[in-house]
Amino acid sequence: MSDMDSLEQAAKDLERLEEQLLALLDQCKKLREENSSLQSRQESLVAERAALVAKNEEARTKVEAMINRLKALEH
Repeated sequence: MSDMDSLEQAAKDLERLEEQLLALLDQCKKLREENSSLQSRQESLVAERAALVAKNEEARTKVEAMINRLKALEH
């Protein structure tokens, strides 16, 4: 193999490596965006769950109060 052939091979290898690196950088960017989106979604779901838990507790308190009033009417 001549020096020219090895230089051409090295250039091809570098070009292939550059393409792979660009693909990896693109994948990293997509994963960062997806991760950010998932974190936002998780925060939203956590807040929604907290609101539902509070609503559920409020409803339970109201139902218990109604039951106590009904029991009081029986006596």
